[in-house]
Amino acid sequence: MDAETRELLAWVSREPRGYREAIEVWNTHCPRHSVWEDALGANLIRIARNGAESQVVLTPLGEAELARLT
Repeated sequence: MDAETRELLAWVSREPRGYREAIEVWNTHCPRHSVWEDALGANLIRIARNGAESQVVLTPLGEAELARLT
């Protein structure tokens, strides 16, 4: 796992993160810098839809990977 993915997982784990905030900070359209898309695809994070305010949360796999790396 690269350093940017670790940083994303740590960022998500520190406090509740809204979907809009996460997209603003982590989304990119550059195929060489797709931390957000890679983390979603690897099932490390997920979008927890809760009415109008969706949250980005770690999946059990994401929690395990972060614990393994820290």
